Amino acid sequence: MPTIGVLALQGDVREHLHALAACGVPALSVRRPEELEQVDALVIPGGESTTMWKLARTFDLLDPLRKRIEAGMPAYGSCAGMIMLADRVLDGIEGQETIGGIDMSVRRNAFGRQTKSFEADLDVAGLQGGPLRGIFIRAPWIAEHGPGVRILAQVEGHPVAAREGNMLAVSFHAELSEDDRVHRLFLQSVER
Repeated sequence: MPTIGVLALQGDVREHLHALAACGVPALSVRRPEELEQVDALVIPGGESTTMWKLARTFDLLDPLRKRIEAGMPAYGSCAGMIMLADRVLDGIEGQETIGGIDMSVRRNAFGRQTKSFEADLDVAGLQGGPLRGIFIRAPWIAEHGPGVRILAQVEGHPVAAREGNMLAVSFHAELSEDDRVHRLFLQSVER
């Protein structure tokens, strides 16, 4: 059984660890390059993307993360994790970097600030069992994407979930819900 890591620099780490445990999958926190080497796939949680980027630099983790992603390690990002997996960020702070891996541009805080947070029922391609309740908190959306990116869900005409190869990114916080279908969708690509 593959071991899943959760990037534990900042954000909803415990919530993702809990969701993975509910799926019956061994998971561990990843803060250092040697911990990254122990995992077969990685979840990048919701949180604050600029803080994650700066801490990844501080812990000498940004380049090892990029190398593992380039080498084909499956990854799943929610909210800030979507930003971290995007090749390009719109409205980022000056010099903001990402891990990259998905050929898309994302717009930070696209739906508005904290007071504009909302929930919405989403039809997510590949998920059985009806609509998924998405929790959007200062959420990004996908502004543009390359031909290899498959859009899985939209809100108000804006793409909010995508897949490219073994990479999955959603702009909502699936980890804050009791519904584990997004985690299970990711685990299917890990098992392949």
